[in-house]
Amino acid sequence: MTAAAAIELDGIAKSFDGGRSRAVDDVTLRIAQGELVALVGASGCGKTTTLKAINRLIELDRGVVRVEGTSVRSVDAPTLRRRIGYVFQGVGLFPHMSVAENIGITPQLLGWPQPDIAARTAEVLDLVGLPRDYLARRPDALSGGQRQRVGVARAIAARPAIVLMDEPFGALDPVTRDGLGTAYRDLHRRLGLTTLMVTHDVQEAVLLADRIAVMSAGRLAAFDTPRALMATTHPEAAALMAMPKRQAERVRDVIEGGGRA
Repeated sequence: MTAAAAIELDGIAKSFDGGRSRAVDDVTLRIAQGELVALVGASGCGKTTTLKAINRLIELDRGVVRVEGTSVRSVDAPTLRRRIGYVFQGVGLFPHMSVAENIGITPQLLGWPQPDIAARTAEVLDLVGLPRDYLARRPDALSGGQRQRVGVARAIAARPAIVLMDEPFGALDPVTRDGLGTAYRDLHRRLGLTTLMVTHDVQEAVLLADRIAVMSAGRLAAFDTPRALMATTHPEAAALMAMPKRQAERVRDVIEGGGRA
């Protein structure tokens, strides 16, 4: 039995500069409930525009986006955004607010009682692996990896079923990035989330995603499992998927003594 769709994009398109620059061109995509999908492609291919169209941070020229079967145009945009977790590129925490206040923003906007907000902020901090005494800290007292964990905690604080992530780990060092990616994949599974993640790191997509959507010049070039895309002959997808294969081969050569001394 096919899983129900959490996110559906039906022929979506978006242009800028008065129609001269087409960022997204007739993209159709279906993401099942519980999937973690990575959206990859060269810079300027339309990844972030596609992501932002889902919660109406960008309004489309044409096409339909459905979230859990309902067109997003039929829902007030602020209400829609409160139902969907969003992890921003560069985190985007409010510097003048404490960790607890940052995490509690969406529950507060939704009218949760203050004791429930306090309990939930502590709970999600546990989920992302930070001590509860961090709740009183300001973002500038945290490392980059810790701020990113707080960003994830904020995204899931109101118990959304769907999380959108825009280059969530891109500014982090490789070790922190790898650890956070693995931790989020486990959190995604445990909470039963549906996640769409934009990333420029194809290796990250291969290691974390159930399926990968490859975009090229605003269009969807390929959409399949990492294993299937590794064997694809589609030109754009094959060029992208060759990168992690080359990296793996170079690492193996170094380990086995065939690379640099």
